[in-house]
Amino acid sequence: MTGLLDLWLPILLSAVFVFIVSAILHMATPWHKGDFARMPMEAKLRDAVRPLAIPPGDYMVPCPGSMQEMKSPEFAEKLKSGPNMILTVLPNGPSGMGQSLILWFLYSVVMGIFAAYIAGRALPMGAEYLQVFRFTGATAFIGYSAALWQMSIWYHRSCVTTIKLTVDGLIFGLVTAGVFGWLWPR
Repeated sequence: MTGLLDLWLPILLSAVFVFIVSAILHMATPWHKGDFARMPMEAKLRDAVRPLAIPPGDYMVPCPGSMQEMKSPEFAEKLKSGPNMILTVLPNGPSGMGQSLILWFLYSVVMGIFAAYIAGRALPMGAEYLQVFRFTGATAFIGYSAALWQMSIWYHRSCVTTIKLTVDGLIFGLVTAGVFGWLWPR
């Protein structure tokens, strides 16, 4: 067994490397360019919705108030006539990336902590590179990717986008595994 405190360096360094690789994937490659489609008649939609002053949040349209309403003919007609949407309303104004980048880095640290915990419980100090790689890589891959599929299953997010994000998670898992294998305490 290897303690978490003995793994602080691979935890932090794997988060730094994942952060860098993530930036490259999102900013220096066209990999995620098509993740969101442009709304047809975007200007008309924005003009129609703006007076509603919808507060930031996640919304479903139509949204039943109860299971009974969901079963009603009126709700069935709403679904049939459309449009049916799940949307996230963001705050107005420029979107500052600072908070999101900080949260992403912290999330990567947390993934490193989970990978360290699982591998640390299973492996002793001085474990072989491939053993460390296997435990930390699988844990990090699951942490970066598994929950993404719920969005495609329940909320009809594009499977192509989910597959791309899963590939990202695989890359982040491999980066995490490589760093842990390299820096595992001897």
